[in-house]
This record gives sequence, C-alpha cells and structure tokens, in this order.
Amino acid sequence: MGKGDPRSRRGKIYQGSFGKSRPKDPAKKKRQAAKKTSKR
Repeated sequence: MGKGDPRSRRGKIYQGSFGKSRPKDPAKKKRQAAKKTSKR
C-alpha cells in the first residue's frame, strides 16, 4: 500500500496512470452521474 502499489491512488499518481481509484476528471464523473439520475 504505497508508491509501488498500482491499485492504490498514490501508486497511480506515482505511475501516472488512471483507473477506479484515480479517475481522470472526478468533477466530470459527478456531472454525468447527476445527469443520469435527473433524466428519470
């Protein structure tokens, strides 16, 4: 659970990768989720 761990947020920042623990744009994800629920 540190810089070498590719599944943790800190590890992804260190590697420069993205995934579930480190989304590329968290604000965009929130907008999309709000859009989906408001349409129903």
